[in-house]
Amino acid sequence: MRLMMEELIHLLSDEKETVKFLYKRKKGINGIECPHCGGRKFYLMSRKRVRCKRCHRDHDFLKSTWFGRIRISYARWLILIKLFELDVSARKASAQADLSYPTTLKAFNIIRYVIALHITKKSKLQGKIEADEAYFGGKKKGKRGRGSKNKIIVFGILERNGTVSVDIVQDASAESLVKETVKKVRRGSVVYTDKWRGYDSLMFCGYRHLRIDHDREFTKGKVYINGIEGFWSFAKERLIKHHGISPRKFLYYIKEQEWRYNHRGKDIFGSIVNYMLGAVN
Repeated sequence: MRLMMEELIHLLSDEKETVKFLYKRKKGINGIECPHCGGRKFYLMSRKRVRCKRCHRDHDFLKSTWFGRIRISYARWLILIKLFELDVSARKASAQADLSYPTTLKAFNIIRYVIALHITKKSKLQGKIEADEAYFGGKKKGKRGRGSKNKIIVFGILERNGTVSVDIVQDASAESLVKETVKKVRRGSVVYTDKWRGYDSLMFCGYRHLRIDHDREFTKGKVYINGIEGFWSFAKERLIKHHGISPRKFLYYIKEQEWRYNHRGKDIFGSIVNYMLGAVN
């Protein structure tokens, strides 16, 4: 159920209302269990705690979830999740939530990590598939695109009228690109790419491989890769506001864009709240 802005404002006006909202949400997902006796029925108390109806002992049912990773109020957590949903940068979100930038950035990185954990490995993509690589980061001077140095190479596969899947690859060699394609795409599918020679081996791996020569044209009937190129534009437009991302954390940022793209029109706020209510391993 999508949370309306008026309801969110009501929740944020009272920490107890926030806790009540999260309590009902967690109870509906996988229940709550007393860490002392295993009981599953509680009284909702003030100050972030519940009291077990069996042993009458209190505990903070959110402490073991991702909400407990930072010592801020749960109301502020919901503010940050809403700002994250709206794609506000951590710098601007810190001012709007009245939190320090390091705390806000840490919270946003936790959300990205949790999103990456919940990108499930579904059945292989099939049918009409578009494949392409994109290059992120590095110095602007010098050669661009394939052959450019100090770039992070991301390989993307898009199922037309379906979802996109992206991952970082070491290089754009035939070995790397074909390996990723075989891992994610069902054999017998039609794979559309540009004319890069790294894709030539696809025809020997059980795929029908059709190429578009971008030096001459961008579409040729059903032969095009406009869909995956549209995703690259979608991702780069949102990543540019970060003004530089650590290569060590870049995977979580690009997987966030994959998740956002695949969840267009869906309840992003509610999904993130549900993810955050999971237990921390």
